[in-house]
Amino acid sequence: MTDILKAAIKAGGGPGHLAKTLGNLSSQAISQWDKIPVRKVLEVEAATGISRHDLRPDIYPLDGRYNNKRET
Repeated sequence: MTDILKAAIKAGGGPGHLAKTLGNLSSQAISQWDKIPVRKVLEVEAATGISRHDLRPDIYPLDGRYNNKRET
């Protein structure tokens, strides 16, 4: 688990609260993430206030050129 993921979980009120905020996820699922899944980045950003760039700089670089790699 990355430091930014730990920070997002903390900012989201813990894995249980973040799971409820994101909907249809269990706290166990969130605790098993190595990094935030691409499909959840924008939701985690909205729930925590942590920027998408900080959450996933590989997908959302500062220069605004988004990586179109497909990932689950």
